[in-house]
Amino acid sequence: MWRAIDLQGGGGRALVTGNAGDFAVIDSADFALLAANALDETHPRYADLYAKGFVTKPDDSGLRRLEGAITRTRKSFLLDGPSLHIFVVTLRCDHSCQYCQVSRAAVDARGYDMNLADAAAAVDRVFESPAKNLTIEFQGGEPTLRFDLVRQIVAMAEARDIGAQRMMRFTMATTLHHLSDDDLAFCHDHGIHLSTSIDGAAALHNRQRSHPSRQSYERTIEGLARARAVLGHDGVAALPTLTKATLADPHGLIDTYRELGFGALFLRPLSPYGFALKTRRAIGYDMAEFLTFYEKALDRILDLNRQGIAFEETNAAILLRHILTPFHSGYVDLRSPAGAGLGVLVYNYDGKVYPTDEARMAAETGDTRFALGSVHEPLDTLIGSPAMQWLTTGAVAEEQPTCAKCAFVPYCGADPVHHATTQGDPAAEREGSEFCTKHKGLFHILFRHLADGDPETLRTFTAWALRKPRHEVGVPAEFAA
Repeated sequence: MWRAIDLQGGGGRALVTGNAGDFAVIDSADFALLAANALDETHPRYADLYAKGFVTKPDDSGLRRLEGAITRTRKSFLLDGPSLHIFVVTLRCDHSCQYCQVSRAAVDARGYDMNLADAAAAVDRVFESPAKNLTIEFQGGEPTLRFDLVRQIVAMAEARDIGAQRMMRFTMATTLHHLSDDDLAFCHDHGIHLSTSIDGAAALHNRQRSHPSRQSYERTIEGLARARAVLGHDGVAALPTLTKATLADPHGLIDTYRELGFGALFLRPLSPYGFALKTRRAIGYDMAEFLTFYEKALDRILDLNRQGIAFEETNAAILLRHILTPFHSGYVDLRSPAGAGLGVLVYNYDGKVYPTDEARMAAETGDTRFALGSVHEPLDTLIGSPAMQWLTTGAVAEEQPTCAKCAFVPYCGADPVHHATTQGDPAAEREGSEFCTKHKGLFHILFRHLADGDPETLRTFTAWALRKPRHEVGVPAEFAA
């Protein structure tokens, strides 16, 4: 079975994809022959299209077995169970960000911290998952305001992991403002990887991430230097939140990240969740504006790589791993069946469990439909909850009517939480949704580059997909001149 779509801006070319993710870009005349089942073995594209399963012969059992093996590889995450476990240890924070998705609490507020009993129960849930690779991520609020609890959770998890033969990884999203030298030493000793927010140059960052000191950027950069000194240069990652102001200067954002020594940038639009909806009119934009910005930013990043300057756009890297390899990226937002609850669980400060961080954010504004239950309930009970049963109605992209016909579905995901939040139903019509519009736009941009066949771009894309340095890869044979 194959699907096809006209490639936007592709000069009349069509993209054809198969269930296992094989693809071909063909001109309109060849597509007409393919659609009419009129390609014969003398046609120059016949061998390529046959190898990818787009034309068939009477006995193609070998190709069908190969397609099945590739599909099993792509969907191997289904055997893992929840592998990402997010602990919201406090809702307290000293920032007042324009786009904050949750109702933060004041630094001195009471009743907004996770208690030790709930934390211990959450660790129990983590180890009920069959996943061999486990990531525990600490979020807030500002999680370093409860670094004492972070220490206790890490100790409990490491004690449980003795003899369990799990691969444990710890991450923490933080402003970097409150980490003491002892805290950083603990992060180093226990392999806690830090992630922070940097929205651009100082003026933009300080405006968007307001802090009483009026020096949010300066304090973040100071914390970045201190953290790198202890954890190493790659021990801290950063990502921006893209507002309307950011979209006006894609090159400036890239330059800021390069000047700070980062080798990657994750370009994602504003999320339509929680309290961020209230400020979206002032700082938001439509998806067409984001895609215009994204294409300009990607062109700049590709040009840097042509000059020998290694720099990755992480959104593209995720999608290209799905396109150019038989392996999934691990990115839970682009899974089918969806990662909500099946790949990620969120343990809130109040002891409630949610299937994604976005579901937790929606709950903070009163939308409690996504709550799976209490952290003290067994994992099987949480996964079998009414909320999860509701979400699974929209969890498989291949079962959604418009997605089933879409040429991009082998590389895409379902994200039922997004559609339940924005349209009221996890199985709502995808066509025209922000999720669909964004990903279709991104896929068109990437496939247009693949179809154009610029060798330097293809080398960069391959390096990103394979997670290798650019100088270690060549142009894929199917694209080589």
